[in-house]
Amino acid sequence: MKNNNLSRRTFTSAAVLAAAAVAAPHLRAQPKLEKSKISIAVGGKAAFYYLPLTISEQLGFFKAEGLDVEISDFAGGARALQALVGGSADVVSGAYEHTINMQSKNQAIQSFVLQGRAPQIAMGVSTKAMPNYRTIADLKGKKIGVSAPGSSTNMVANLILSRGGLKATDVSFVGVGTAAGALAALRSGQIDAMSNTDPVMTMLEQKGDVKIISDTRTLKGTQEVFGGLMPAACFYAHTEFVQKNPNTCQALANAIVHGLKWLQTAGPSDIIKTVPEGYLLGDRALYLASFNKVREAISLDGLITEEGARTALKALASFDPAIKPEKIDLSKTYTNEFARRAKERFKA
Repeated sequence: MKNNNLSRRTFTSAAVLAAAAVAAPHLRAQPKLEKSKISIAVGGKAAFYYLPLTISEQLGFFKAEGLDVEISDFAGGARALQALVGGSADVVSGAYEHTINMQSKNQAIQSFVLQGRAPQIAMGVSTKAMPNYRTIADLKGKKIGVSAPGSSTNMVANLILSRGGLKATDVSFVGVGTAAGALAALRSGQIDAMSNTDPVMTMLEQKGDVKIISDTRTLKGTQEVFGGLMPAACFYAHTEFVQKNPNTCQALANAIVHGLKWLQTAGPSDIIKTVPEGYLLGDRALYLASFNKVREAISLDGLITEEGARTALKALASFDPAIKPEKIDLSKTYTNEFARRAKERFKA
């Protein structure tokens, strides 16, 4: 009996050691997360602008990295940024240019994985409210819908206005969100024009509700508007957070790059099956038409290029006198170290 117990103990110990040996490489591959519960703020989650975030969430890629993410959806990117500054969010899924804006206000914010390599924002005028629209000057005194004042949709509108000789103060900006509310605002005549993301803009365009006057939903359109590729949606956080939580940021970057890799080969039916029903805005065919239009704007590997960062700075400085390019250190607005490791791991 004694011998049996001994051999049973020996066998159990051996089994535990064997299991530990098998688990060891896995433990090495996934270092301990400094923070496993993460709150992410996003402005307009249903937009294609943030599709990689939704895909990674819906397919369990965050969970696979040991993360428990809580996503709070706001009306626009400016509101998501406020959540980060106010301390109610750890990370923002938002526009890269906020990192530049915040540096100009002496606040260190850093992007650590890219979701979009083109802004996917189109600007259109209402065919009902402005049937005789000819030039940007015609927008003087008009109401322009944006996802939320201060968001990237507002930034693109400011840029387009400045190229037509108008200042932001020459128009009124109205926050309309990025979903059904935006469609209703334009169709009911609350606004005369709109700068927004897909699927909203494609839906309005295909029904003849808007005439598109500027388009960054494709790489070609982005080159025309900005003079180069423009980094768009990314994950950003306080620089201090990135430095103190490298394993957590790596896990977040892994989840997003995993999503980007999946999106490279996903077919239309895969997308429809994965996104929440509400995102389709009641029209599957139009949703898919929108997806096909913006597909190339999705990042392939999560990396921000130096050229893209320079394009963003130039665009912001062109209409915002508070941004002085010579005082901005672009190398501090983003890091590619996490995305590079994730790219290697997922062969993105």
